[in-house]
Amino acid sequence: MATVGQCSSCCYSSPTLPLPRRHGLLPQQPQTARKGRSLRLQIAAAAGGARAEESMKAATDAEFFQPSDTRPIMLFDGVCNLCNGGVRFVREHDPNRSIRYVPLQSESGRKLLQRSGRAPDDISSVVLVEKDRSYIKSEAVLRIMEYLNLPFPQLAIFLKFVPLFLRDFAYDNVANNRYAVFGRSETEACEIL
Repeated sequence: MATVGQCSSCCYSSPTLPLPRRHGLLPQQPQTARKGRSLRLQIAAAAGGARAEESMKAATDAEFFQPSDTRPIMLFDGVCNLCNGGVRFVREHDPNRSIRYVPLQSESGRKLLQRSGRAPDDISSVVLVEKDRSYIKSEAVLRIMEYLNLPFPQLAIFLKFVPLFLRDFAYDNVANNRYAVFGRSETEACEIL
């Protein structure tokens, strides 16, 4: 025989549970109902994040990629001697000035890192930011080589046959030891601009 419970303060009755709702002993929602709600919340959060990401991209596009100048931007560690040397090398072999340069530590660099989906204080990798896409690590280096004069675009094509995980492994080993091997700028400020 089923019991009916009632509480004068919340007027709940149940044929199976004698305790009222107010006391927190209601039957739990089925798993599918909880999962559905959780999935809806995740989708809503993702949509909100996507909108925020789109508005940030639009703002940085307006600031950095204007119709008069859509050249890609190379983000580099402004206090690393290897990185500064790399920027000097790229500038010497880029007679058309097809790449712009921004230090990762600058305010512009932080904005462009966020636009690229990276943490604003992440200075672990060179990043090449184009209007529609960003490249990191070895992909960024190969993409930069494509903008340089001969023979670098051909060398980039050849190096693309090396698997990405091997290229990034080599890149990470150099990047993680760049201060120990090549040192930091004495002035602790970007030498190139």
